[in-house]
Order: sequence, then structure tokens, then C-alpha cells
Amino acid sequence: MVERIRFIKHAGRDILLLDFSNFNADDFFEAIDFAKDVIASQPEKSLLTLTDVTGARFDKYVTMELKEFASHNKPYVKAAAVVGVKGLKEVILNTIMLFSQRKFHAFDSIEDAKEWLTKN
Repeated sequence: MVERIRFIKHAGRDILLLDFSNFNADDFFEAIDFAKDVIASQPEKSLLTLTDVTGARFDKYVTMELKEFASHNKPYVKAAAVVGVKGLKEVILNTIMLFSQRKFHAFDSIEDAKEWLTKN
């Protein structure tokens, strides 16, 4: 999981990359458990997160897990960007935002997301 959940540098800032790209529904659970530990080890309101769900496939169980995951992360995240949100994933993202009372900014590319995050 270390290669999928890791810190990257952009413009001198640390960004936590949550690379869920091309995941099947079953892939999410282990990655989320690993990511929760990484996130909870950080100071409150310190994290810039970039979540890539390009090509990922969700089911209702993953959606429920992602809602809980977003709520869990709320105290630690300063700004959150997401890439790969098209079609039904937009509806799922809106559901997650409502449930967690968090704001995620959607981008078409990882580079655009990184640029936005480093300005926050």
C-alpha cells in the first residue's frame, strides 16, 4: 500500500497522494485502512490531500466506506483535491461531501490539483 498512499512534493509542499486509480471495489478497504493510520498521525488541519479515483469502480459498500473515511479525515485535512470524478462518481462525491461536511475540489488532471493544493 505504501506505493499507493504516499507523500509527494510539489512546489516545496508535501501532499498526501491517495492513489485509488483503477481500483476494483475490493481494493479500497485495505488502502483506506492504511491511509487512516497515515492521516491520523499528522497534526490537525495540516494535510493537503490529492485523491485519484481515475478508472476506479465503486459499489455501495465502497461508497459507505469512503463517507466514513472522509469524516475520519476531517480534523487533519487543510485542503482536499480529487481527480477522476466523472459521471456517477460526481454523485458519489457530492454524497460524501454532504455526509462528511467537507469540501473536495475536483480537477481534470493531477497537475492542476497539485497547483491548486500548493496555493492553499
